[in-house]
Amino acid sequence: MVLIKTKRDTLLAPLQAVSGIVERRHTLPILSNVLLEKKGDLLTLLATDIEIQITTSTTNANGEGGNGAVTVGARKLQEILRSLPESAEISLVLEDKRLQIKAGKSRFNLQTLPADDFPCMTLSDGESKKITVPQNKFRRLLAQTLYSMAMQDVRYYLNGLLLIVDGDELRAVATDGHRLAYATMPLEDEPAGAPRQELIVPRKTVIELNRLLSDSEEPLHIEILPTQVRFHFGNINLVSKLIDGRFPDYQRVIPESLRNVVSVNRVTLLQSMIRAAILTNEKFRGVRLILAENSLKIVAANAEQEEAQEEIEVAYDGEPLDVGFNVSYLLDVLNNTADETIEWGFNDANSSALLTLPGNASFKYVVMPMRI
Repeated sequence: MVLIKTKRDTLLAPLQAVSGIVERRHTLPILSNVLLEKKGDLLTLLATDIEIQITTSTTNANGEGGNGAVTVGARKLQEILRSLPESAEISLVLEDKRLQIKAGKSRFNLQTLPADDFPCMTLSDGESKKITVPQNKFRRLLAQTLYSMAMQDVRYYLNGLLLIVDGDELRAVATDGHRLAYATMPLEDEPAGAPRQELIVPRKTVIELNRLLSDSEEPLHIEILPTQVRFHFGNINLVSKLIDGRFPDYQRVIPESLRNVVSVNRVTLLQSMIRAAILTNEKFRGVRLILAENSLKIVAANAEQEEAQEEIEVAYDGEPLDVGFNVSYLLDVLNNTADETIEWGFNDANSSALLTLPGNASFKYVVMPMRI
């Protein structure tokens, strides 16, 4: 049976969209596969890792020949399609529990597993909340915060992103215990008095969304359920389980008052940090920031007695300061904001620093100092 006959990219693009969540090694071998389901002139592709499920579809140039479904190794199929010429006309043919990929004079036969054994996620019922936002604005919200998510922390609720729908505003918060990123965006079609809802979206889901969303005004439909969240954009449907836990009170972490504020050019600071980071200790990645009137020195050293020093001009006339930070935490925020100027507010060398954007209350980044 011919599942699809089409141009290479017509199949490769949707396959790449779903296969990002496929694990290379899994206790269930079938989870390394993608489900291909043919109905008329539509071929649906589905992948899952039990926690997340992504579905998309592509038009079948060869709609005849009946309906059918099969699962096949996602990575192998993707690598084969990638290796074929862009202009190649390819066809997928299901014969005797094998999937044959034909392209010109090339032939590839892949093992398959039954579609009936594929563990599709059960979509939960219950009261839901639906919001619609532009893809580019939501993607920017993710980009401003996702780098602060924890990775495999025992405090499982930190291994994700907190989304808060509060009236006509959507907030995103991420923290790993050492730094915290907070960003907001308006919800244009929501009433100001709408009830507040909080959900913790798993790290893998956030990374995948950031990869798949386009930088366009096209709509992203979000449906919030008691234990799941669904994202629908273009012809992609992504369903994810939510993290069941209580996120820390982020408002207590953000400093309310700051004695000193320094303004610095973001690109100049970023380039200086990148250079200084070359000579940091590989394990601790610490840099010293020495602040004086209109001057900021960045000093890094390592166990081999090597040292880097950068000095840049800044707008500052407050008290001097000598404080250490993990340079990776600073590079993350500088790489993921686009504004020309960054404002760095602090009280002393032992308290957390607050990085903000001038005239923009929708973004805040808190980072703890470190002893060097």
